[in-house]
Amino acid sequence: MAGQNQKTHKDDVLMRLRRIEGQVRGLQRLVEQDTYCIDILTQVSATTRALQSFALQMLDEHMATCVSHAVAEGGQEREVKLKEASDAIARLVRS
Repeated sequence: MAGQNQKTHKDDVLMRLRRIEGQVRGLQRLVEQDTYCIDILTQVSATTRALQSFALQMLDEHMATCVSHAVAEGGQEREVKLKEASDAIARLVRS
């Protein structure tokens, strides 16, 4: 059953990325159609928020799976996963 849940989850993630891809293609169309700059910027903002939301979802999942398993096991892997998570958070905060 876990395999089916993973497949469903992966399908959901891929669908979300396809929606974001559609937003980016929409931006290309707006530029091609010489759409008013402010309207394009509004869509850029929406696309940026969608990507940020996706990144936070990925970070949350990473913390709940990879990091929590490494912390439970301890050792060097724990330190590596915690550092990776910290670096990822820093990148997200800067973006």
